[in-house]
Amino acid sequence: MTDRWDAAAFKVRVDDALHAFLTAEGDELLLIDADLKPVAEQVRFAAAHGKRLRAAFCYWGWRAAGQPDSEALLRAASAMELVHAAATVHDDLIDDSPLRHSRPTAHVALLEPVRGRPGARAAARSLAMLVGDLLTALAGQLFTSSGLPAAYLARARPLWSVLARELIAGECLEVLRTGAAPDTQESLKVIRYKTAKYTVEQPLLLGGLLAGASRRLRDGYSAYGLPLGEAFQLRDDLLGLFGDPRRTGKAGLDDVRGHRPTALLAEAWKAADDAQREHLRALLGRDDLEDHHLAAVRSLMTELKAPQRIEHMITARIEEATRALHELDLPHQARRALTDLARSVTDRLH
Repeated sequence: MTDRWDAAAFKVRVDDALHAFLTAEGDELLLIDADLKPVAEQVRFAAAHGKRLRAAFCYWGWRAAGQPDSEALLRAASAMELVHAAATVHDDLIDDSPLRHSRPTAHVALLEPVRGRPGARAAARSLAMLVGDLLTALAGQLFTSSGLPAAYLARARPLWSVLARELIAGECLEVLRTGAAPDTQESLKVIRYKTAKYTVEQPLLLGGLLAGASRRLRDGYSAYGLPLGEAFQLRDDLLGLFGDPRRTGKAGLDDVRGHRPTALLAEAWKAADDAQREHLRALLGRDDLEDHHLAAVRSLMTELKAPQRIEHMITARIEEATRALHELDLPHQARRALTDLARSVTDRLH
């Protein structure tokens, strides 16, 4: 890899590492029984997409601490993409989402091999849950078998446990607060633990710990990574409702059908009068919503200027992250890469 940060080339490297690892793991499953083929396929598919942002942040957490490019580090960083794949399988299952990347989610796709059997839908959901569990285990396996020295891995191991605890806590908080009265601060707490930390801050910190980064540098990673991760999810919530499903690969009404605790909904609710709240209340949580309902929700939220307030929240967090980055003494290439990644995280189309 040259000294110039090339996001596309990095993505290819991560894709190749994941493909090799998951192909070998899929082969091991098939040695147990050929009937496990649909499960192996879903394991591979769940990790087959994405810009590889989480791997990139882990990689640059390592490089910004003065370490050179390393294939072993790349494999360890790629494990972050398996954490994400596991989280999305579980998240889609909890939310009963039908699509991801414009394809059926795991619990929908796994209905096919059990179709016609008693309790087929429950069986498919059970299989998807197990796919997510396996991806979680494989993430840890790839991380620890990356080829990095044991002493390096030991520095990062405590944070790996924290990452798992906080990610699950965030998912649980979303479940517990789904359907509750919308509240912006509660929604931001869900965002922080469910997505923001494992998307930017914790990958950076893992890379830094593996590299032996100083406490001051790791504090800087957190100051940059946490607001940037929150901006990422705020953008995702906006795209979920206002984005083109052909580009996002997700159903536009998922958050409304699920009555999920998004900051977008909370900001709309806070600004709404009694009649507007009643309108929203009549739509939230319904599973029979159609395109004209989506248009109505978009129109109401736009009237209430909720998307505009979310954009202000995104901008404030980007500025906070940028200030923190400028205060760090980093190698030029790492500073440029982290600046580019911040732009990629928040200015994405899908």
